[in-house]
Amino acid sequence: MTSHEASIGHELRSPLNHILGYAEIAIEDADAAGLERIGADLRRIHDAGRRLLTVIESTLAPAAQTITPVPPETIDREVREPLDQIVGYTELVEEEAEGLGVASMAADARKIRQAAQRLLGVVRERILLGTPAAAAAGPSEGEASLPVGEPGLILVVDDSAENREMLARRLERLGHRVRLAADGLEALEAVRAEAYDLILLDLWMPQLDGVGVLEQLKADPTLQRVPVIVLSAEDDPQVVLRCIGLGADDHLRKPCDPVFLRTRINASLEKKRLRDREQAYLDLIEEQRRRSDELLHVILPPDVAAELKHSNSVRPRRFEDVGVLFCDIVGFTAFAERTSPEELLIHLQTLVELQEEASSRHGLEKIKTIGDAFMAAAGLGGGGDPALACVRCGLEMAALAARTPPHWQVRVGIHCGPAFAGVVGRRKYQYDIWGDTVNTASRIEHAARPGTVCVSRSTWDRVAASCTGESLGLVEIKGKAPMEIVLVTGLAPAPGA
Repeated sequence: MTSHEASIGHELRSPLNHILGYAEIAIEDADAAGLERIGADLRRIHDAGRRLLTVIESTLAPAAQTITPVPPETIDREVREPLDQIVGYTELVEEEAEGLGVASMAADARKIRQAAQRLLGVVRERILLGTPAAAAAGPSEGEASLPVGEPGLILVVDDSAENREMLARRLERLGHRVRLAADGLEALEAVRAEAYDLILLDLWMPQLDGVGVLEQLKADPTLQRVPVIVLSAEDDPQVVLRCIGLGADDHLRKPCDPVFLRTRINASLEKKRLRDREQAYLDLIEEQRRRSDELLHVILPPDVAAELKHSNSVRPRRFEDVGVLFCDIVGFTAFAERTSPEELLIHLQTLVELQEEASSRHGLEKIKTIGDAFMAAAGLGGGGDPALACVRCGLEMAALAARTPPHWQVRVGIHCGPAFAGVVGRRKYQYDIWGDTVNTASRIEHAARPGTVCVSRSTWDRVAASCTGESLGLVEIKGKAPMEIVLVTGLAPAPGA
């Protein structure tokens, strides 16, 4: 063996001997002190060190007196993984020992961690085909002073049980809730079953690797917003760039520096919270827009609402055949004077809701309420006979009022003819109709008897085949010449009934 090879052998074995030696000493101390959890972690460190020793001895190949070049993937799997475990568990032991006040054990754990960092530097610089890179950093002196972010639910995905456990314990110490997945397929099942705030995703896994998981996550609209930090011992920037390109939020090298781990997790969770708040605001805006649309459609007919939204204005329209209905409560003023405002409003609200439902059933558009009077029109949206629709609706309104407490009587007046329609107002939109047809319908309603539906003679001629009624003769109409009014007594039986 050359002096160069001997030098490498010393550089590798020396820190490894420190790891194994200090681990054995600390195991004895932990067993003597009854510190079972720390003892279990130290045995994991020792087992990982023994695995490393086997790899290093085979790499040096003393029988062949040569140093066998080791491809990067072998270093990543056979060297980096046990080194990650040594560093990770040592950090946990160091923190627990300091928390328990066992200074000597914390000092031994610190020596193990420092030896593991030296060993990692030698492996990467001298064996990994001369690739230069800085050794993994240990916990910073300022780690304890880092702010702890708002806890989240984090999924740790790694095929190494030891790596999963180390990360889970560290995250739980930071206040996070943690779930574990052993491979990519299990990870996808987990994120489809529960909402996570962050995924820590190992890149190199059997069955489905981290890249495959990323591809499926970002292709699913329900999962693509979950932040992902990829973890790997990979030096190749192309792999990292590919992951970022697929939608990963960040990348961390293993073993994960506690300071970087906490900082990157806090940053990712904060970005998610900001995105969630942004989405909540967008959802709220959409909900308000939807409610605004619903309100607009309550106030305006559908085609008018659509035009107003599109152009912020509504052109006035002339309709040649509109049925106009007025329904007024008989004796409402006297009733209001002897009734409390609360009771009056309850009764009026109940009746108006029933009138609105009846209007909708018969294809009428509610125009407005004027005090206790209800105004609706048919024929503004096309389709059907406006005259017959108004008569059917008026008869139902009279019946509803009679059987609904306080059992009001109503007068209904109906007339058909041309009318103008449009939207007035800017701050409070009002869809309204105007013209002689409207005025005539209102006058007929005033002339009707309590509890009846009355129509003009021209309207009656249109519905006579479908209704029963009797003429009231010529009736004086305010502002008009006397006109014949017909009282509609009901709907005619269907042929063959």
